[in-house]
Amino acid sequence: MSRVLIVDDDPLLCDALAAAVQQMGYAADTAGTLKEGLAKARTGDYDVVVLDVRMPDGSGLDSLSRFQECPSTPEVIILTGAGDPDGAELAIRSGAWSYIAKPPTLNKIRLPIQRAMEHHRGKQKVLPLGLKRSGIIGDSRAVQACLDLVAQAAATEASVLITGGTGTGKELFARAIHDNSARADGPFVVVDCAALPEKLVESELFGYERGAFTGADRRFEGLVRQAHQGTLFLDEIGELPVAVQKAFLRVLQDGCYRPVGGIKEVCSDFRLVVATNRDLETLAAAGDFRQDLLFRIRTMTINLPRLKDRAGDIPLLCRHFVARQCRLQGLPAKRVSPDYLEALEGYDWPGNVRELIHAVERSLAAALNDAVLVPAHLPTNIRVSLARSSLPLPGAREGSAERGPGGPFPSLRQIRLQAVAEVEARYLRELLAASGGDIPQACALSGLSRPRLYALLKKYGLP
Repeated sequence: MSRVLIVDDDPLLCDALAAAVQQMGYAADTAGTLKEGLAKARTGDYDVVVLDVRMPDGSGLDSLSRFQECPSTPEVIILTGAGDPDGAELAIRSGAWSYIAKPPTLNKIRLPIQRAMEHHRGKQKVLPLGLKRSGIIGDSRAVQACLDLVAQAAATEASVLITGGTGTGKELFARAIHDNSARADGPFVVVDCAALPEKLVESELFGYERGAFTGADRRFEGLVRQAHQGTLFLDEIGELPVAVQKAFLRVLQDGCYRPVGGIKEVCSDFRLVVATNRDLETLAAAGDFRQDLLFRIRTMTINLPRLKDRAGDIPLLCRHFVARQCRLQGLPAKRVSPDYLEALEGYDWPGNVRELIHAVERSLAAALNDAVLVPAHLPTNIRVSLARSSLPLPGAREGSAERGPGGPFPSLRQIRLQAVAEVEARYLRELLAASGGDIPQACALSGLSRPRLYALLKKYGLP
């Protein structure tokens, strides 16, 4: 029987929701704290979790990902008594099925639970167990959620917008969509819009006839035509000139276009996948990106996570890249030390996976004949960043002297770092209390790896 877990500190509301769920033909369990709810979710086979935001032992929104990471990967419906548009957006962007304000009427809660249940059942039938990963490494919840979307996208012909920071692997996910689609045997054409000279964008995309302009000494069919019966991947589409955007919109609508200098129209049957690290909504509002084109390209959207948000993936990625580089360079196999992995997990990785690859390459170059990679082999900028973050911040310790009115005024960065340190230290103390000092349980509750947790505990002098 399908099961629903209700996590709320109001016993009367829990009983009312449980009764409603049972009337719908589902089994219902309740929990009065996040700790109890997570314990039940990790051991029970739940399809849907109804989760309150304000719980006595923490925020439901902060715990959303932990419920999603439970073995049954339940759909989560957020329940809150506070009207919070930003919280609603955060919940939806984090993967919540829906966001419902208290007090929920039975009619208001029944439909979301029913639809979440149907979606979860359908998802179990199409889990990407045989999905071609196309070079994507990682088993974190964040990556699995993106792979679920890849599987959905591959089953359709819909246009897909992939967003994410530099180095998050947008091209890999685009290729995975192609490799798992009905067009897998067709061409996969990559166009880096940022690298196309502005005056040649139209001729590169749509092709040109011989003599169409100075230097056109031969006919060129264009990248759009090269993608016929395959996939056209436009990377950094936010860099596409507005004038070309209009012409490309017509190609999406009709499938036909006229090459530069051509008389006859040419048609191309392609599937479109685009990517960007820019905010297309902001560009559209500023008139730098066509709103109608934005509507056409984002039929489906996949938001790729930052590397530092991919809990547990860094060791996998590191070992994969070390093995690959050793093989490519003909080097003896090298091992990575625990403190090397701890250093990697302690860094923020603004350049994401691409920066990690470069860091591994630099480490291998620095290691020479060493059989084991250690933190000293990392690039200097990473070692400097880790060293700075490991030092206690001025004024962060209890009992430190307050600044007098005539003392030096701190920089914004100092205040920000001090605030972050205070929040992290408080969080760690609460985490240890909630887990009873049990490190494996603390890692499960926080989503931190064991090396990263130990590093933070050592940083703040906690047992």
